[in-house]
Amino acid sequence: MPVSQVPPAIKSVLVLEDNFLIALDMEEMLVALGVTSVDVATTKSKAMELIADHTYDFAILDINLGDDTSFAVADALARGISFGFTSGYGELLALPSHLRDVPRIDKPFSEGTLGSLIATAAPSRDM
Repeated sequence: MPVSQVPPAIKSVLVLEDNFLIALDMEEMLVALGVTSVDVATTKSKAMELIADHTYDFAILDINLGDDTSFAVADALARGISFGFTSGYGELLALPSHLRDVPRIDKPFSEGTLGSLIATAAPSRDM
């Protein structure tokens, strides 16, 4: 699969990112990668509302949300929606043990690393 695309089954993505400019950049990159629907949440509570009201093929969660984290959102998604993390803190931010195997990319990221995150974290539906 070319780096310039995400798996064909990934059409709708939830982005949880507290920096609005980064979220807008991520939305543009996702559309360029072939995602047809991107919803952006800048808070954990907005992300939880969106999860309750919509179905997503994938979610991208910024780990650090100011004075909060996205771990509760990750736990809600773990019941059926694939997701990956982004972080501006590299390995400095400790993840709960049950989330340590979730794929993660560091900021700043590119279209290519974003596509790779989705390709790595999304289950293959070719079976």
